[in-house]
Amino acid sequence: MVPKSEKRFIRLNLITIVVTLLLILAGGIVRSTGSGMGCPDWPKCFDQYIPPTHASQLPADYKEKYVSERVAKNERFAKTLERMGKAHLADSIRHDESILLPETFNVAKTWTEYINRLMGAITGFLLLGLVVYSFAYVRSAKRVVVLSFANLIIVGFQAWLGSIVVSTNLMPWIVTVHMLLALVILAILVYTYNYTQQLHRQTTVVMAKVNWLKVIIFVAILGSVFQIVLGTEVREAIDAIAKNLQYTGRAKWVEMVGKTFSYHRDLAMFVLILNIIIYKLVKDRFSGKATALMVANGIAITLIIQIVTGLLLSNFALPPYAQALHILFSTLLFSLQYYLYLLVYRTDTYHQGH
Repeated sequence: MVPKSEKRFIRLNLITIVVTLLLILAGGIVRSTGSGMGCPDWPKCFDQYIPPTHASQLPADYKEKYVSERVAKNERFAKTLERMGKAHLADSIRHDESILLPETFNVAKTWTEYINRLMGAITGFLLLGLVVYSFAYVRSAKRVVVLSFANLIIVGFQAWLGSIVVSTNLMPWIVTVHMLLALVILAILVYTYNYTQQLHRQTTVVMAKVNWLKVIIFVAILGSVFQIVLGTEVREAIDAIAKNLQYTGRAKWVEMVGKTFSYHRDLAMFVLILNIIIYKLVKDRFSGKATALMVANGIAITLIIQIVTGLLLSNFALPPYAQALHILFSTLLFSLQYYLYLLVYRTDTYHQGH
C-alpha cells in the first residue's frame, strides 16, 4: 500500500516532467522564431512584470539602456570566467560585437519570450513543491530528498544562466550548456519518478539475460545526448548564416552548414539503428503490459516523429514549427531512453531452481 504522501510526490513528479518538456517546447519556439532577445533584460521584460504591447509603453532610450546594462553584466561574467581559468571564453564575450547591437521592439517576439519565462517560473515552483513533498521519504529513501534539493539548485543556476544567455545575445556555447542542463534536470526527475514508483513494487523477472540490453540502451542515451549537442551546434551555425545573409535565401541555409549537419544526420542514423535493436530485444524479453515494453513503444513513436521533423527541416527550408517539435521530441527521446534504462537495470533474470 502506497502512503498518500508518497502518491502526492509521484503525481507531482510526473506533472513536473510534463511541464519541463513543455518548457523545452516553449524554448524551442523562442529559438525557432528568433524571439530570444524579445525581452532584452532579465528577470523583468522592458523593466516591467507584464511586458508592453506597444512601442509607446517602452522606457525612454531603451536601446542604449539595455545595451549598457548587458555590457556591464557581461564584464562581471567575464571576470568570473577568468577566475575559473577560462580567459579565452572571457575574451570571446568581451570582443563579441553582436552584444553591442540593440534589439528592436517586436511585440510578438516579446510575448513569446515572456511566455517562455512564465513556463520557467512555473517549473521552478513545481520543483520547489517536489522538495516539500520529498520529505515523505526522509526515512525510507533519503536520496529522493537529496535529489529534489539538488534539482531545485540546478534549476536556480539554470535561471541565472538564462539571464546570461540574454545578456550575451545568445552566445552559442552558453546556449548549448543551457540545453545540457535541461537534460540533467529531466534526468533527475525521471530517476526520482522511477525510484519512488519501484519502492513498493516487486522486481521484474524475465527469462532472458538483459546485460547486453543495458549496455545498448546506455550507448543509445549517449548517442542521443551527442545528437542534441550537434543539433544545437547546427542551429547556432544556421543563426550565423541567417544573420550574414540578412535572413534571405532561407532554402539554402541547411546546405551551407557543412560538416556539422552531416555529422548530425549520420549520428541520427546510428541512434535509429540502436533503437531498432533495443526495441527488438525489449519485445523479445518483456510481454503483455510490462512498463518496459510500453516505454519502448513510446520510443518508437517518438523516433518516427523525430525523423519526420528532421526531414521537414532539411528539405522544406527549416519551418519554425518543425524546429520546435524537433527539439521537444529529441528531449522526450532522451527521457524515455533513460526511463527504459532504469526499468531494465532493475530487472532480474530468472534462474531455474529459485
